[in-house]
Amino acid sequence: MSRIESDFLGELEIPDEAYYGVQTMRGKHNFNITEMPMSQEPFFAIGFGYVKKASIMANKELGCVPADVADALIWACDQIIAGKYNDQFVTDWLQGGAGTSTNMNMNEVISNLACEHLGLAKGDKKVSPNDHANFGQSTNDSYPTALHISLLLRSNVLLKAVEELVQSFYKKAEETKGVLKMGRTHLQDAVPMSFGQEFHGWGSTIEDEIKTIKEAQEHLKVVNLGATAIGTTVTAHPEFPALAVKYLAEITGLDLRNNDDLIAATSDCGSYVALSSAVKSLAIKMTKVCNDLRLLASGPRTGLSELILPQLQPGSSIMPGKVNPVIPEVTNQASFLAIGLDTTVMLAASAGQLELNVMEPVITFALYMQMKVMTNACVAMREKCVDGIVVNADHCKDLVMNSLGIITILKPHFGYKPCANIAREGFLTGKSLHQLVVEEKGMLTQEQWDKVFTYDNLINPKFEK
Repeated sequence: MSRIESDFLGELEIPDEAYYGVQTMRGKHNFNITEMPMSQEPFFAIGFGYVKKASIMANKELGCVPADVADALIWACDQIIAGKYNDQFVTDWLQGGAGTSTNMNMNEVISNLACEHLGLAKGDKKVSPNDHANFGQSTNDSYPTALHISLLLRSNVLLKAVEELVQSFYKKAEETKGVLKMGRTHLQDAVPMSFGQEFHGWGSTIEDEIKTIKEAQEHLKVVNLGATAIGTTVTAHPEFPALAVKYLAEITGLDLRNNDDLIAATSDCGSYVALSSAVKSLAIKMTKVCNDLRLLASGPRTGLSELILPQLQPGSSIMPGKVNPVIPEVTNQASFLAIGLDTTVMLAASAGQLELNVMEPVITFALYMQMKVMTNACVAMREKCVDGIVVNADHCKDLVMNSLGIITILKPHFGYKPCANIAREGFLTGKSLHQLVVEEKGMLTQEQWDKVFTYDNLINPKFEK
C-alpha cells in the first residue's frame, strides 16, 4: 500500500506505513553516501524533537499556529523525545542542503503523527510540515540547535564512560600500591616506582579530559534558534527566538541561551570544533595509555611481562596458544579514527561561506562517530581489560633489583660521577649493583644496603647526604 504526495517539483509515491513524506523521500533517493540512516543515532532525533516541541509551544503562545494543531504536534514531539518512531528518520548522514532533508524528515514525521492523533489521514493538509511544524524556523537554525542538544546528550554518555574508566584505574592503583616496579624513560631504566603510582597516573591523565569535554559542552549551550535563514529572524514572530529558547531550556533541563549575534551564530561552527578537539584530546591520551599497557604486557616470556591482561580470544590462526592484547589494540584503532575525524570537523568548519556553513551534515556524522567509538572503547577498556589486569609482582621486583637504574638512589651519598662509573661497570660486566657496591667495593655494608634499598625508600626516596 502507498499514497501519493506532492511538492512543487511533482509527485512521489510514499509507502503508506511511512510517517515521512515527499521531501524526505527525495532526500532518501538523492543521498546514499554512507549507506547509514540517521536513525542509527537516536539522540539526534530526540534533540530535534525537543527543538520542534519548544518551537511549537512558542508559536502556539504567540498565536502563530492554531491551538489544536499545535497540541497535536506537541504530542507528536513527545513521542519522538520518548524514543519512538526512530526508524522513520531515514535520511543519510551526508547530504547536500545543509540538513534540509533531515529537518523536513522531522517536520513530516511529527506532522503525520499529529494527523493520526487528530483522527486524520497521513498527509492531510490540516497539519503542514512547512507552515506549522516549521513555522518561524529554517533548517539553518533548527538543525544546528537540534545538533547542539543531541551532542550534549551524547557527550554525557561519553563522560560517564570516561569517568567509570578512570575509577577503574584508581581502583587498580589501590590494589597495586604495594607492588614495586621500574620506571622507564626513553624505554630505558630510570628509577623505581610502584604499580599503584603507574595506574594512578594513567587514571589521572585520562581524568584531565573530563574537564576538557565539559568546557566544550558549555559552547554547545549557546544556540541560534529563531535565527531562521541567515540570522535576521525573517518569518519568525519578533518574540519567537527568546520564547522558543526559554521553552527549550525548560523542557530539556539544560542551561541554554541564544547567541547575542544570530548572524554570526548561523555560520559559525566553533562549538563543534571545540567538542571535536576535546574528543581528540581524549583519544590521544587513550592511545598513550594503551601503548603503555601493550608494552608492559609484552611477552609472556620474551617481553617485559610486568602485566598480565585478560585473555579473551586466541591470537593467531597459525601459532598455537598465542593470545594478543586485543582490547588495547582496538582502543588504539578507535582513537586513531577519532583523531582522523577531528580533521574532518576542522575542514568542514573552515568551509563555510558567507552566511551559512553547508557542511554541517558531515560535522554531525564525524562528531557522533567520534563519541560513539570512544564511548564504546572506554567501556571495553574498563570491562574487558583494566578490571581484570593482574600484576606480575615478583618479576617486577626482580627487574628493579637487577636494574642499574637504582644507582640513582646512591647519588646523594657518593656523587654523580662515581655512581655513573659504577653503573657503567655493571653494564660492561653484567654484574649487579649489589655485587659491585657491597661485595666488591665495600662502599656500603649489607646493613646499609638493606636500609637504603627498602620498598619505601625506593618508592619515595628521602634525601640523605
